[in-house]
Amino acid sequence: MFASLLIVFREVLEAGIIIGIVLAATQGIRRRGRFIAAGILAGLVGASLLAVFTEAITHALFGFGQEVLNGVILLIAVLMLGWHNLWMVHHGRELAARLQAAGHAVAAGESSLMAMAIVVAVAVLREGSEIALFLYGVAASTQTSSLSMLVGGLLGIAAGSVLSWLLYRGLVTIPLRRLFSVTSWLVALLAAGMAGRAAALFAGADIIPAWGYELWDTSSFIADGSMSGRVLQALLGYSDRPMGVQLAAWVVTFATLALGSRLIKHRSTRTSSRYPALRKQP
Repeated sequence: MFASLLIVFREVLEAGIIIGIVLAATQGIRRRGRFIAAGILAGLVGASLLAVFTEAITHALFGFGQEVLNGVILLIAVLMLGWHNLWMVHHGRELAARLQAAGHAVAAGESSLMAMAIVVAVAVLREGSEIALFLYGVAASTQTSSLSMLVGGLLGIAAGSVLSWLLYRGLVTIPLRRLFSVTSWLVALLAAGMAGRAAALFAGADIIPAWGYELWDTSSFIADGSMSGRVLQALLGYSDRPMGVQLAAWVVTFATLALGSRLIKHRSTRTSSRYPALRKQP
């Protein structure tokens, strides 16, 4: 029971951290609850379907089927996070100024919500599929009863959900005018971490070169398997022994989003100074 509790708790926590950041990043956008709930439901349905075919996926592509699937899912999430982040830089001031206003900003916000719903869906899908695979391994290698695994899994869901909610509440207590800036950096770090993990998965499956193994070893301080390591991995893509391509993907993704945000801010500032009347429009 303890093994299933720990596995489910850690995976639910990782998905919960991502959902919490998405909730905080979309604060003030109408109908965000519906979109995010739809993303969670879609992820659960997808994970359930994958669970049915767990054994076939595990042995596909010379034993690397799950790694390739997770890598593709992570890349989709990176694209969706990047789209939302750049949109938020452009429209964040409008949302902070008048959260309930109708018009173009809200319409664009709902388009961004679709991207974030996809991020939530792939996060739940990825973690749910990993739960199915890990529990499959536990069941295959131990004599744990189905009832014991079920109880442990339910306790893990409850514990992971509560801790994720507490982390989310910590985000939404930030003043709204600062919230967009804080969540923008969090989303950028989240996307960079996902890109790095996707690169590591593809390198592990020999699809792309690794560019070096174990650039450093911090496992004696924060191991990947520890609770703090799992949280840092979900937030930042932390690895105690990263590959070269993993670090390169992290740096390129973060630098691209940071540069894109800076360029958008610079362009918005120039537009506002050139056409002051635009700042007064309803």
